Amino acid sequence: MLMLNVWLAGQPHGKGRPRFARGRVYTPAKTKAYEERLAARALEEMESAGIETATGPVRIEARAIFTIPKSWPNAKKQAALIGEFQHTGKPDADNVLKIVGDALNGIVWKDDSQIVSASINKRYGVQPALVLTAYIE
Repeated sequence: MLMLNVWLAGQPHGKGRPRFARGRVYTPAKTKAYEERLAARALEEMESAGIETATGPVRIEARAIFTIPKSWPNAKKQAALIGEFQHTGKPDADNVLKIVGDALNGIVWKDDSQIVSASINKRYGVQPALVLTAYIE
């Protein structure tokens, strides 16, 4: 089994809803830009580790780390850092997994239908990031 770790700095994003204009469907620019950044990071990590696009089952674990609001008092900030407060706001966990699945299609796996298990943890941290581990069989 191969293990791929991808770390993408910055606030995690969820998959945006498709937009409709003049009878056409398109992905919002913010979603597309985030997918492209995530795909580029994954490709860098795969190339440096010598990992090919998966053709079999894949399990993924994602950690979405969000910035602690500046308005919170120090005691609450410290509690958030040790996990006493979880990130329950937007984006929804399922939308974060969706953006991961779509962004890494054709790169980490041929199709996101190969994902047989997925977990996500949303939390607060000092440095916002999306941290992804893919277990490739």
